[in-house]
Amino acid sequence: GQTGSPGSRHWLKQKSMSKRRISSEVKTEFKKRHMKGRFSDAIIKVEDVEFKVHKIILCKCSPYFRALFSRHSCINKKVYNIPGLSPEMMQLIIEFAYTGSVLVTGENAEELLVAADHLIIMSIVEACCDFLVEQLCKDNCVGIWQFTKFYFCPQLQQKAFQFVLDTFEQVISSEEFQQLSAQELSNILDSDNLNVRKERTAFEAVLRWISYAPERRKEDFVLLFSKVRLAFVSAEYITLNVVTNDLVKGNQECLQMVEKALQIKAWMNTNNPPLSGVRNPVGRPRLPSALLLAIGGWSRSDPTNGIEAYDVRSNSWMNVTNNLERPRAYHGLAFTNGYVYIFGGFERLENFNSVRRFDLGTHTWDEMAPMYYRRCYVSVTVLDGYIYALGGFDGRDRLSSAERYKPETNQWSLIPHMHERRSDASCTTLHNKIYICGGFNGFDCLQSCEYYSPETKEWTTITPMTTQRSGIGVIAYANRIFAVGGFNGTMRLQSAEAYNPSTNTWHPVSSMLTPRSNFGIGILDDLLFVAGGYNGSTTANDVEFYDASTDEWYEAREMEIFRSALKCCTVFGVPNVAEYTLPRDTLPLLQLENGLVVLGDT
Repeated sequence: GQTGSPGSRHWLKQKSMSKRRISSEVKTEFKKRHMKGRFSDAIIKVEDVEFKVHKIILCKCSPYFRALFSRHSCINKKVYNIPGLSPEMMQLIIEFAYTGSVLVTGENAEELLVAADHLIIMSIVEACCDFLVEQLCKDNCVGIWQFTKFYFCPQLQQKAFQFVLDTFEQVISSEEFQQLSAQELSNILDSDNLNVRKERTAFEAVLRWISYAPERRKEDFVLLFSKVRLAFVSAEYITLNVVTNDLVKGNQECLQMVEKALQIKAWMNTNNPPLSGVRNPVGRPRLPSALLLAIGGWSRSDPTNGIEAYDVRSNSWMNVTNNLERPRAYHGLAFTNGYVYIFGGFERLENFNSVRRFDLGTHTWDEMAPMYYRRCYVSVTVLDGYIYALGGFDGRDRLSSAERYKPETNQWSLIPHMHERRSDASCTTLHNKIYICGGFNGFDCLQSCEYYSPETKEWTTITPMTTQRSGIGVIAYANRIFAVGGFNGTMRLQSAEAYNPSTNTWHPVSSMLTPRSNFGIGILDDLLFVAGGYNGSTTANDVEFYDASTDEWYEAREMEIFRSALKCCTVFGVPNVAEYTLPRDTLPLLQLENGLVVLGDT
């Protein structure tokens, strides 16, 4: 596959073979000697091109050359033929041996990797692998994955395969998808890590692959169909699209798979609440590509340090609380560069300016640089690698101040103040601007909104919302800014509205199923989730989600912890995602006996 544009490039610097660094002058002299052939004691011949070299230089570069010049040569031998390489690749490798660097490009990466693998120059192999990882896209990931099967590139192979799984919904429309073998496609569909928002996508991918060469490929249909987790396909879709398909209805084995899937699906739905899945392959939930974390908040009469992770594939929450972490409520939360950051907040007696960072891989917290201001009821969002903390309450005053944090340097810097003092507001990022809406100024619940542009370093007021909202949830979704729920000074709100930046107008959208303020909000699987909060009489643990395509709200599985003043964030790219999800191997194992579903042996 294509691995990048001709302009793509990645430099590899060879590590010194001795404790002393090789000076640039020495490298230059090596190159001069090589180019002029002075004092050369060997000739490398590739096809009809000869390269005058110094054995000692190439021996330092690779065990292949050490073996070539010692065990496999006589004293007087001078010319060494090396098959399987092009002169261009040999030129690059010799230059690497003399200068310690090589230029990897989109045009040479795969061929150079093959040559370096052949000559056992692992540092070049690693550089080519790193380059190819950077170039992965939906149009080349299948080809790169297949390429790695012939060479020792375990990390590249794993990353290419994971990329195929992560972007499968886009990969199926690529040309390379049709080049998969039946076994390769079976391995993809069999993976718990396959990222498909709807399981019917797996079925449609099978049909698409077979349609490329139907006469030859239809014999593989039963194998591939068995990898589709039919218990997660709607009964309506199975009736209208699966059992009516010629490949299914003409095959008794496939029809039996459908019948079994429908029985298991019905059995799961008879439980209260319905089971999230079973251990059987047909009803085993896939692992999510992203999680919704709910952290902290106010539970019963105290702040909590509770952490729960929502797994959208199994519609379940996992409690992953680290009891060594300090409880806090009314804080800010952000995810960037693989870490979760928590900002400010409150613990009964103290308003914090502290910042803590959660490592998802190790489940541990670290203390980071504190904010300039103590900020309870703070609003937090991420833009271009910076985390912005806006407004809040310092224990005495409602704040209009704002600051931003750079994770790479662990440093804060102040930015211009907002037009309004805002605590208990909410903010988000859209089209390279930071929008903040609503909140409380110490006297009134606000309906005003404004945005910050990092380019102009200015705040600009926009059309206010249609109602006052403090304890609001604000998030960018479906190319709009959504303002959800909150408190208007009299009551908790169910209503929601959306802002269109191109027209500077707000319009109503469907109301939530439950009124709530001070809840968690996040986007997962292109759906808008809200969790917990205060409903006017008690803290809540219920969860619902909004689908912009239908303009409707739906119930999701409730959290374990009843809480308000929590924060949610979406995390992705978590290598140990299974540690944050329902353990699939603990799910019930079902068997069919006399047409009935029964629990099987564990």
